Parts: sequence; C-alpha cells; structure tokens
Amino acid sequence: MPRLDHLSVIAPSLVEGIAHLQECLGIDIPFGRKHPHMGTHNHLLQLGEAAYLEVIAIDEEAPAVPGPRWFGLDDRAAVRKAWDDGKRLRGWVASTDHFAQRMAQHPGVFGEPREFHAGTSSYFFSVPVDGSLPMQGVVPSLIDRKGKRPTLAPETQRGCELVAFTLEHPDTARIARLYEALGVSGAPAVTHGEAFRYTATIRTPSGIRILT
Repeated sequence: MPRLDHLSVIAPSLVEGIAHLQECLGIDIPFGRKHPHMGTHNHLLQLGEAAYLEVIAIDEEAPAVPGPRWFGLDDRAAVRKAWDDGKRLRGWVASTDHFAQRMAQHPGVFGEPREFHAGTSSYFFSVPVDGSLPMQGVVPSLIDRKGKRPTLAPETQRGCELVAFTLEHPDTARIARLYEALGVSGAPAVTHGEAFRYTATIRTPSGIRILT
C-alpha cells in the first residue's frame, strides 16, 4: 500500500519558504539537498517517524535542465499567485515499493514514470509530462526508493510531529472516492471548503501549530 512520505511547501524561493515555516511553526529548518536533475533545492524537517516536510523552490544557480521541473515550479506566475493567496502547502508525496504496478493501476493519474540518480542511489518518481502537480495537487506524486528509507540529516530532527493532514475541497465526495481508490495510507482527511486548500497540524516543542 502506498503511504504518506512527505509534505511539500512549494515556494517562489527558499528564503520565502523558510520564513513561512518560521512564522507558522516557530522553527528554522535546515537546508536539505540540491536536485541537479530538476534544478531545484529544498529544506527538510522530520515530522515524527512516519513523514517529513520539505520546502522546495527553483535553484537559481543551477544549470538549465532539459525538461520541465516537478511540482509545477516552472509556472512561476502560478507559484507566486498561490503563495500570495496563502496556499503554500500545496503538494504531497506517497512512497511505494511497487511503482510500476501502481502507475499501471491508475494510468494518467500520477503522471509519467521518471528515474533519477542521486549519488550512488536512484529512485523512481512520477511527474506529469508538463511538470505540473498531479491532478493540480489533489493526488500525491509517487516515489519508489527501491527499498531504501529516506535519509535525513540529524539536524532535521527538531522535535516536531505531524498530528493531522487535511484537504478542504468543494467536492468532498469525489475526492474521498478518489482517495479510497488510490488506497494511500496517511492520505489527507477530506473536509468541505469553498476552495482547495491543504492544512497540516504539527506538534512542535512550543505547542500545536498550523501550516498552510
């Protein structure tokens, strides 16, 4: 069964992203890694044993990449608009050990299969052909680390834990049916809202905080 792997704050820049995390959670989260194959970079925060959080943005110092970046980052105007509208937690990733099977079971839902190499390891990741978020972000991207667990540096441990992950959406019945069909453990709870918006409730050393 696919399972929640991590949440993604999609930022116009890492400076803005980490400032938002400081405002919401009261925590400075450390730099994570660069993604040369996508021209992006991130900061990472562990959220208990089951999941983590990333703030991801275009790496302006990276060389040009041959195709579209993931998470819809090439559409800078859309990223900026969502950011200015307060929609900053906009993506999530689910991990699976059966990548090809899951992709075949749900053709066109997650995007196209891609294989990336990072140092001595490699992994599969789903990316729509235009680089956008799968189904505008309603469904997760899929990742298959080929049997390996995510490797986060010790400094990403800041005593935080994911308490709840929620999606507000005007069509709750349709989204609930979709999540049931995908069978992702840890998928967001779906509640009614006038607009599509994610919320994460996170326990921090200073108490419960809300990330949007």
